[in-house]
Amino acid sequence: MYGDARPIEVESDDRLAQLAGALFVPTGIDGVYGRTGAYESVVEALAALISAYRPPGAEVLRFPPVMSRKHLERHGYLKSFPNLLGCVSCLSGSEREIHGVVERLEQGERWTDSLDAIDLVLSPAACYPVYPIVAARGPVPAGGLVFDVASDCFRREPSRDLDRLQSFRMREFVRIGASAEVHQFRDAWIDRAKALADALSLPHRIDLASDPFFGRGGQIVAISQIQQELKFELLIPVRSEEQPTACMSFNYHREHFGEAWDIRTADGALAHTGCVAFGMDRLAVALFATHGARLEDWPASVRAVLEL
Repeated sequence: MYGDARPIEVESDDRLAQLAGALFVPTGIDGVYGRTGAYESVVEALAALISAYRPPGAEVLRFPPVMSRKHLERHGYLKSFPNLLGCVSCLSGSEREIHGVVERLEQGERWTDSLDAIDLVLSPAACYPVYPIVAARGPVPAGGLVFDVASDCFRREPSRDLDRLQSFRMREFVRIGASAEVHQFRDAWIDRAKALADALSLPHRIDLASDPFFGRGGQIVAISQIQQELKFELLIPVRSEEQPTACMSFNYHREHFGEAWDIRTADGALAHTGCVAFGMDRLAVALFATHGARLEDWPASVRAVLEL
């Protein structure tokens, strides 16, 4: 029997194990699943609902699941999260050399050592391609900029938990401008997110958070991030109250991307950036975990909000 024929195993309670079969189809890789029609209908409904909240004047951009490796290096991602990165690697060389690699597989030998990393990586966040685009356009105009972006993303976190996928969808509203503008944007979105979760009848709380920075040095950065209140998350008890799932985040990057890309405001100062990020798959799983596997059994008010 092939590995992808086995049922999805869930490291959680029976409730989520039953959900797994209703929402996902196994592929043989933990955290990478096919998705059922019912599940996708909820993701699409969430996308439409979030679009209704799009900030006025936001520029809409949709990105592929890959991005420039050089751009990601310039972002500083390798210094902070090297363990999560996925690179695109391909076979190169003459036809004869490539045939030789294929023959190794046919002989039961390892062939992946012959792969070469190319100039693409798998996108770990939907907003990353925005900053070089903005930098190429010149100074940020007075009043700043807002973007509505989305992408399929990847982070190397193999897990059997339904709320932690390796391949997932991310939607973001990105704000670029002066510090006060970014702060106001983030604070307003924390309030909007609470109202959005209430409308979907999702139990939740907002809490300070930090990104999963790598290594001992990363722990110091994470503590600083919390002390400066740079990141908040909307947490929903998908698996348990004790270990809730972060389904949305509200981030203030300060001048990090402004400095990395020399993005300047109209008065010549380094631009500040921030974003509100929607974990589309986590929100969908949270809805099913809260309201059940059958859409027809969901509260009428929730179905009305999502137009299901």
